[in-house]
Amino acid sequence: MSIENFVEKSRGVFEGISPNFLKAFGPWILKHPKYLFKYKKLLNAYKESEQKRAEYMEKGIMVPPVLILSITSRCNLRCSGCLAYASGTVKDNPSNLEVSEWKRLIEEANDLGVFCYFIAGGEPFIFDGLMDICSAHKDRFFLIMTNGTAIRENHFKKIRKLSNVLVTVSIEGDKEITDKRRGKGVYEKVVHTLRKLKEIGVLFGVSVTVERNNYEYWIKSSALEIYLKMGVKLAFFFEHIPVDQDEKEKVLTKEERKEFRKWITDFRNENPVLIIHSPGDEEKFGGCVSAGRGFAHVTPDGDLTPCPVTSASTHNVGRSSLEEALASPFFKEIRENEHLLETEDSPCALFSHPEALRKILDECSK
Repeated sequence: MSIENFVEKSRGVFEGISPNFLKAFGPWILKHPKYLFKYKKLLNAYKESEQKRAEYMEKGIMVPPVLILSITSRCNLRCSGCLAYASGTVKDNPSNLEVSEWKRLIEEANDLGVFCYFIAGGEPFIFDGLMDICSAHKDRFFLIMTNGTAIRENHFKKIRKLSNVLVTVSIEGDKEITDKRRGKGVYEKVVHTLRKLKEIGVLFGVSVTVERNNYEYWIKSSALEIYLKMGVKLAFFFEHIPVDQDEKEKVLTKEERKEFRKWITDFRNENPVLIIHSPGDEEKFGGCVSAGRGFAHVTPDGDLTPCPVTSASTHNVGRSSLEEALASPFFKEIRENEHLLETEDSPCALFSHPEALRKILDECSK
């Protein structure tokens, strides 16, 4: 496949995902011609997945294009305000799914039309079978969300050989801001990981939890431009979700959220980077995209939840099929109760309606 044909064939698919997708990733792919054939395979798989999801939709089953897999409850850090810890995803003495069980789940999800897997945790690089899972499904895309401190040399060697993996490293801001939340010395380890990912020539990005103490750092400095020069192609900005009363003071005010949203919009229009802003980008989808509308979440124990924010679940993929779980009355009720999809000036829709969500869960669990 020539470079010109690749650009033409991929344009419709990429722009269907995001208008900025081709601008962000196209130049990188074109600079690495050896990946052209491999990306053609991924593009074909993406189109096939779209068709499968459409077929299941006709049957009344909404299959999301993305599954978030929290593959381990273990983490080597204990960051302040950790949502995974507060929701029970990160915990002591876990009983997690085995590598074989994750592979089986992904095979089932592939058959249903899932194309992309966000690998989370805990810390994914602590899980011994992480690279085996990614390499076993080369026609699916894996986005690994890591704190950047547990990646070892053997991981870099394996990632370098894969064309279906993008690594997203969490960072809060500069050294002071990052270490304050994540621990002393974390920032230096993160920067080392980012430089190493650029060195080995793979796609990578950053993930930021936006709070009142760091949002100005991002919108009033050239911070993100610095990371673009380092090779970052993707940036997640998740607005802080408070895990207790003390954390609520960190949530952006309405005015701050408006200011931050304007910066997001302006920056991505002017720069070759794919930016995903939550909850801001959910507006164009009519609200929250959890419960199968855009994604669903599987806990380390196998519970299928609407999203990583909540542990609410009626099905476990170790005891039922993924198809049955996605077709659950619980997910349907969430989608049909439109007020549950509205953030109401908060960083998360489901987090804003705990009582309503619990009521639906109780009714569907009878």
